[in-house]
Amino acid sequence: MTEPPVKSLWELLWDYDPNGLIVVDSEMNVYLVNPAFCKLFGVEASAIIGQPAASILGDVSDFRDCWQTNTVIPAKEENYPKYNLYVRKVIFPIIDQQIVACIMVNLTHEWQSEQELRRLRRETIEKVNEVVDNQMKVAQEIASLLGETTAETKVSLLRLISIVDRGAM
Repeated sequence: MTEPPVKSLWELLWDYDPNGLIVVDSEMNVYLVNPAFCKLFGVEASAIIGQPAASILGDVSDFRDCWQTNTVIPAKEENYPKYNLYVRKVIFPIIDQQIVACIMVNLTHEWQSEQELRRLRRETIEKVNEVVDNQMKVAQEIASLLGETTAETKVSLLRLISIVDRGAM
């Protein structure tokens, strides 16, 4: 009985890394993905390997720029609404292997929390504006009523003065 081959430490790291990892070739076709990437994007590795990376990622201009300029693209955040996914990605070329690798850190939960906080702030500001507008309206109504009653009081006082003045004559 032969023992199954032992995975190298690098293979284990690849398999267990919680970050999505994708490698594309110089033609921007998917060369390799790890299980975390497949989980993030809801795909099977066998279904996308060899396919254009654009078929799953959409715009791959960052990968192309990275390859053409041989520069690392650090910490760029991107939203993938089709997959309900928001990630921070680091893209780097491995020229001697003719590949570009990308590490994607899932920030979806944090991004959604931030969106919810923004929504609550916006709603709170709208409510405060509404309350202030209502208070101003009430203050104007009160001022109007006070003005009317003051005018009525003045008319009554002028009549009373007139009556008192006639009686004094």
